Amino acid sequence: MYTYLLINLLAISIPFIASFDKRLNFYKQWKFFIPANLLTLLIFIVWDIYFTYLGIWGFNPKHLSGINLVNLPIEEWMFFIAIPYACVFTYEALNYLVKKDYFGKAANTISWVLVVILMSVGILFYERLYTSVTFISTALFILVHIYVIKSNYLGRFYFTYLFILIPFFIVNGLLTGSFIEQEVVWYDNTQNLGIRLFTIPVEDSVYGLLLIMMNVTFLELFRGKRKPVLKPV
Repeated sequence: MYTYLLINLLAISIPFIASFDKRLNFYKQWKFFIPANLLTLLIFIVWDIYFTYLGIWGFNPKHLSGINLVNLPIEEWMFFIAIPYACVFTYEALNYLVKKDYFGKAANTISWVLVVILMSVGILFYERLYTSVTFISTALFILVHIYVIKSNYLGRFYFTYLFILIPFFIVNGLLTGSFIEQEVVWYDNTQNLGIRLFTIPVEDSVYGLLLIMMNVTFLELFRGKRKPVLKPV
């Protein structure tokens, strides 16, 4: 079966087609998105290869094409392109459609709350590698935003992530077995908190937050400055 491949294709198909809508013209941002995505992909693929090697997670061959690249299914490589593309497109679309930065004033507070919670849980459960590495890495990356990048778009990013959580539960539910008989991706529960949102490890939501935040961060850095938020026509 090609379940994982189909999930990736479905996730990227509509955002890709909509990228050519003349109101948003997201395809014009590919020159910034592609290097941003490749840099993020490199970081996450190294992480992925190592955790797969350790058996912290793995893949059900019944749902794969059988094509591997550096001991990872080709579908897993595609995941780090398809999902970020769909999410960054959503970020850009919401910036276009929603003029007001609803979380702008609260962005610093939200960031610090996340840092405290994630760092605390990550340190407390340091022996559970999926939990500790994911939570601490995300907390540290947010601290980079606070002290180094001093970004002015985190409010918009957090606002976008609330919307992203809806397709997140659908895609991750498909991967972890919420809607199919056998999961596509399996986890060693001794390396996570054992808390599931349906069939989805709670760590996946933080992992996704870091993945998309990193793509958006590099996109904005390569873009050089924030674009003005356009009014919808």
